[in-house]
Amino acid sequence: MPKFMVILHNPPNVWKDLPPDEAQQTIARYQAWMEGIRAAGRYVAGEKLLEDGGKRLTRQAGQLNVIDGPFSEAKEVVGGFFILRAASFDEAVELMRNSPFLDECRVELRQTDPMGCGGD
Repeated sequence: MPKFMVILHNPPNVWKDLPPDEAQQTIARYQAWMEGIRAAGRYVAGEKLLEDGGKRLTRQAGQLNVIDGPFSEAKEVVGGFFILRAASFDEAVELMRNSPFLDECRVELRQTDPMGCGGD
């Protein structure tokens, strides 16, 4: 069955000012939804990313360039990702339809290439 990467784009520090009880309720919604994906046998892997930056790597004229980023003034960062299995793009979209991530994030859905480095 094909795999799809779900890339979560959100404003930096989206939860910074959320009261603790609201944060707990939001986390519970995310966990319940993800448990449904797992129970359906569709979950492959995923991680939330730290918001404290990262590194951008490029190579120019054979030289590796390392730049700090993204920065706090960025309007959007990749906040996390997960991979799920679905028979088609349409089914992957349906799996995401009721996702609580869509309440706070822009979601990018990409099909993985089985011929790539990851294998099946």
